[in-house]
Amino acid sequence: MDLQEPVFTLDDVLWERLLELTGGEAALCFQCGTCTATCPWGLVRGETVSVREFIRRVQLGLEATEALWLCTTCAQCEAYCPRGVSIASIFRALREIAWERRETPEGLPSLLWSLYWNDNTWSQPPSQRAQWAKDLAIPVFDPQQHEILLYVGGAASFDNRVQKVAAALVKVLRAAEVAFGILGADEPPSGADVLDVGHRPFFEELAAKTAAVFRERGVKRLIALSPHSYDAFKNHYPFVSESFTPQHYVQYLAELLELGRLKPLLSLEATVAFHDPCYLARHNEELTAPRRVLAALPGVALVEMVHSGADTLCCGGGGGRMYLETAAGERFSDVRVEEAQAALAPTVGTPIMVTACPYCIVCLEDSVKARKMALTVKDIAEIVALTI
Repeated sequence: MDLQEPVFTLDDVLWERLLELTGGEAALCFQCGTCTATCPWGLVRGETVSVREFIRRVQLGLEATEALWLCTTCAQCEAYCPRGVSIASIFRALREIAWERRETPEGLPSLLWSLYWNDNTWSQPPSQRAQWAKDLAIPVFDPQQHEILLYVGGAASFDNRVQKVAAALVKVLRAAEVAFGILGADEPPSGADVLDVGHRPFFEELAAKTAAVFRERGVKRLIALSPHSYDAFKNHYPFVSESFTPQHYVQYLAELLELGRLKPLLSLEATVAFHDPCYLARHNEELTAPRRVLAALPGVALVEMVHSGADTLCCGGGGGRMYLETAAGERFSDVRVEEAQAALAPTVGTPIMVTACPYCIVCLEDSVKARKMALTVKDIAEIVALTI
């Protein structure tokens, strides 16, 4: 009986390139399988994505599997890795190789072309970037007059839902008498999405241009609306200046509260469940600032969900997944809104799920609408704005 065994072609060039891109990081994995056990895909599929098998394949010089583009770079696997492997970096590096070989999913090249031509991923003209603020009379940033630059980002500039978050934050900053400005139509992209889909050369090009803009405009303290932009500025950007300090807006609001500049007075009498964004809680280990802000609001009680803090469950929008199709029934946000509803079940009144990330807002609200749930999704900025 003639049995044909499968033939595997080992690609030493792939392995050497991966080692080069990760600085040897990919070699640290010793196949314990902790990453596979913690990957959130196991919650929405019949079986989890085997991150261990995926990494072992590329260690052997075998082609990557579909898991390459499933990863949301949520870093849940990294939180438990006994070797401290930056698994998200390995996925990004392999995606860079996929770009080099032109083996990327349909839709992602148009994402990059939109950034190239329009400076945003929304295929909108740059001239429309500040239209969300046309009635708010926000001044253009001037380092001589303003304490901070409010970096709005693409989502809050072009997505109707997230624009409301930006407007709420403007109201809060004005209530605290913060002198701030925006760059308006001249605001450059952070490049965070490009970094996550793995086109490192294009990200570095964008980052260099944006860093130059910050230097030319005299930006010292930057407050970002999105954790993804904040992470890019803080952890992946080239040198801007000695005084350049990026923060996520909840960190800044926590400071304003402690200084007594922000004074929430109106009581909401509401119970909220807080969803930690991955790029805030895990990538940047910021767990306390959002909770300090919520704790300072009159009449607001916080309940924690099954997955919270460093154990937060990804909304499913990171790692470029916002721009790729996710099958119904395989969305992390579906699981997350059910967790919020369960945590809020004993409370009286409208259940409110709160987060602090544009992508989380979009993904979670989509799941609430699809499941026809009596659950309201708000950003922390919106909750704070209701108390002033």
